This record gives sequence, C-alpha cells and structure tokens, in this order.
Amino acid sequence: MDVPRYDANTALLVVDVQNDFADPKGSLSVDDGPEIVPFVNAQIAEARAGGATVIYTQDWHPEVTPHFEIDGGIWPVHCVGETWGAEFLADLEVGPTAEILRKGTDGKDGYSAFSVRDPRSGDVSATRLEALLRERGLERLVIVGIATDYCVKESVLDARRLGFPAVVLRDGVRAVNRRPGDDELAFDAMHEAGAEID
Repeated sequence: MDVPRYDANTALLVVDVQNDFADPKGSLSVDDGPEIVPFVNAQIAEARAGGATVIYTQDWHPEVTPHFEIDGGIWPVHCVGETWGAEFLADLEVGPTAEILRKGTDGKDGYSAFSVRDPRSGDVSATRLEALLRERGLERLVIVGIATDYCVKESVLDARRLGFPAVVLRDGVRAVNRRPGDDELAFDAMHEAGAEID
C-alpha cells in the first residue's frame, strides 16, 4: 500500500517561487521557472487536502546588502522587499492565511530556509523555521521551488542536519546552473545527505 505523501505531520516547503527568480523578466530568473507552477499548485492542493502545513519562503532583501554584486557580493540586485521582483509569481496559489517565512531581510545571505549568514562575519543564525516545525509537531518535509542548486539544496541539507526527513520533487524545482551540471551535483549532495529525490 502506498504511503500518503502528505499528512498532519508533514510540511510542504515552497521555496522562493518569486518573480525575480522565476519570471523571464526577473533579474535572476532560472530557465523554465514558470513551468513548475502548475505542478507546485497541485502539490499545495494535495498537501492541504491531506492536512499538511504549507510554508512559503520568500527572499526579501534591503536595497543595499553585501549579498548584491554592486555592494561586494556575487548576485545581481534581486528580491528587494516591496518590489515586483520579490512578489510571488502571480499564478502561484498562496492564499490569505499562508505561512510565509521571509529571509535576507536584514542583509544576511538567506540561502537556506533554516538559517542565515552574515556575509561580512560569516556568523550563522537560525530562522524561525525549525522552531515552527517543532512547535507544530511537523516531522518531515516535502520540498519544491527555486533554485535547486542554492536555496533548495541548502534548505534540504539543513533539514537533514536537524534530523528532518526530506523529499525533493524533481518536477517542482529548477536550477540556476551558473556552471552546467550544478543541478545534478545538487541532487547528488541532497541524496548523500539522506534526502529522497522523487
């Protein structure tokens, strides 16, 4: 008998499905970003029907941050809070009561949904995600979103480090691929950490 993908002990983590990452007009858009939205929406509906919790992450940067290339980082300006680029894709099912976790709000690097890093000192601190999962008795994660080789991968690695089983849905992720093949390297790293790639 098949085990249901979603139940009351599961969280669906929808990572950074935002205009700057997924819309072709975005400043850091991945190839075929909009193509994942129907699949992701279907997972959201299935998760809600199964009693799972749906959590969305959202890059939400200040206008000036060492994360950006113009301020000494490696990335073009993206997902500045209260701008079009930071908004979720219009077709993504979010809803008025959605649980949204914003990261990078204080200029820190927010690759993982679980942690942020000060780009100057290198100090790492936790977001509220782990506490939220444990407070609600959520024991496993299903993960979709952008980008496979950065925020998805780092979120999965942190989830495994913290002891959460994690399933990554290939049809629901897309990669930056700064170097060709980065996506497959990311899948390998997540698998080696104990995540299931489905």
